[in-house]
Amino acid sequence: MKTQTTQQEVLLITGTGFTSRQYCEKDGTDTAKNISANEQLKEACWNGMLKEMLPEVFLLNGTRSKLYLWQMREALHFFALEMGEKPTDFDLYFSIDPYSFLETQGYN
Repeated sequence: MKTQTTQQEVLLITGTGFTSRQYCEKDGTDTAKNISANEQLKEACWNGMLKEMLPEVFLLNGTRSKLYLWQMREALHFFALEMGEKPTDFDLYFSIDPYSFLETQGYN
């Protein structure tokens, strides 16, 4: 029997109040003062702070599954985060990334 794994995609829109706020670093260095708000957000996501920033994203999965950030794609106005229990290929047809799903839509 095939086991099911949890996959989740999140789009973080840049240039908003949420993405422009400062995030606390886990290692405590002062390098965050010299980088842009987008770079701080990207670093916070890779450092595992996504669960503290967006706890409602992780509530639906329950305590059974653990989601890990496997890939982050940076576009002009957003970050596309791909999370899952293990690294797997995402089906572009069901993606919320506009650059991905528009390629798979049929033209009339």
